[in-house]
Amino acid sequence: MIRPATADDLQLVRELWHAFESEVPDAPWRPPDGDDELAQVEQAVEEGTVLLAEDGSDAIGLAAARRRERLLFLMVLYVRPAARRRGVAGALVCELAGRVEGAEMLELSVLASNESARAVYERWGMKPVELTLAARVDELARRLEQPAGPTFGSIHVQTDDTGAVERLVQKQLPRLGGSAGTSVSGPRNGWVAVHDELCDRDPAALQRLARELSYSLPAVTLAIGLERGAAVRYNLYDRGGAVDEYLSVPELYGELPPGDVVALGANPTVVARLTGADARAVRAVARTASSPSDLPPPLELIEQIAAVMGVSEAGHGWEGA
Repeated sequence: MIRPATADDLQLVRELWHAFESEVPDAPWRPPDGDDELAQVEQAVEEGTVLLAEDGSDAIGLAAARRRERLLFLMVLYVRPAARRRGVAGALVCELAGRVEGAEMLELSVLASNESARAVYERWGMKPVELTLAARVDELARRLEQPAGPTFGSIHVQTDDTGAVERLVQKQLPRLGGSAGTSVSGPRNGWVAVHDELCDRDPAALQRLARELSYSLPAVTLAIGLERGAAVRYNLYDRGGAVDEYLSVPELYGELPPGDVVALGANPTVVARLTGADARAVRAVARTASSPSDLPPPLELIEQIAAVMGVSEAGHGWEGA
């Protein structure tokens, strides 16, 4: 039998509520709020939204809810272990839903660890509405802490026409917000190098200028630099199109889907075709890792990658940056 709980049942309601709490404890890091929750259940008795399931003279189940306009929120649903698998929980919820007029939706909270209860609710057709996520503070800080270090970079255009590169740089830089502190040098090993103060501190500007130069000339263009003193990034463009992107620590700025991590690895075949580098050498030096500590020192790594592509920056200020 299922019936509404009354004031005379408060002691029984408390007993069943405590049994529920002891069987399904909250996460250990959460402050105890049992008194507040029990007080809400007792208030619900007065409002007529607490039901008891009985087998003869024995109380075997409890359902307590509170009304929030069109929402009926199920605070407690508990069936004594000996009475489970007999449809008592479903009967309690069905009776409760039928007694509250005007309620359109029923919600409840369940611990992620309570897999058996979650399976029952899913069979009832209930779906997640909101997820509560948790993480240790120290672990979260470790994952989110960003390395602090130098950021710099340069652009290398595959051409012998230094004058054409210089004219295009002077034309494009004002659009990016830069206008001074620019040097164009070369050619060296078939590359003209571009160094700029704005692009040095802003990797996004470095990449935009490299793309514009590649499109306007048109030519193969390489943007390569160090970010936050921790990771080497390069972008290769051919006639304005992005053909390869590499970041030595793919998750430097946060966790990525596995496919994105793979996409930030070097493509030795493409690099070899566009720069003349040896594909095996590219594969050997342009490695990726989850942490900068698993790779050579960043300044050493960027020199290795640049040298393989024939754009070694010795004498152009990377040392000691």
